[in-house]
Amino acid sequence: QVQLVESGGGLVQAGGSLRLSCAASGRTFGSHTMAWFRQAPGKEREFVATIKWSGRNTYYADSVKGRFTISRDNAKNTVYLQMTSLKPEDTAVYYCAAGIISGSVSVDYKYSYWGQGTQVTVSS
Repeated sequence: QVQLVESGGGLVQAGGSLRLSCAASGRTFGSHTMAWFRQAPGKEREFVATIKWSGRNTYYADSVKGRFTISRDNAKNTVYLQMTSLKPEDTAVYYCAAGIISGSVSVDYKYSYWGQGTQVTVSS
């Protein structure tokens, strides 16, 4: 069992930066693939970024590539999402997810555990 709690969301101007954190509980955190998804009002939840258990493999949605960086600290049971050059279209609720994943890592139903979400609002 893995429980996830996100933090770090807030209001920021376009071009600014935020760092989201996801604290995980559970002894098997280190074996899980971790990901960030987001959902904007009136839109479906979409994949943002993911990181394998080793931390050596990361994948990003094209819309955030070059601007967002996902990382993890298995000793602290925490995964991070550093977001830079933020745009108004990045406004959404950001969710942390965990799972034992095979194949595509950008599919939300493959992730077994989810946090409650943290709001990110980017003003123009």
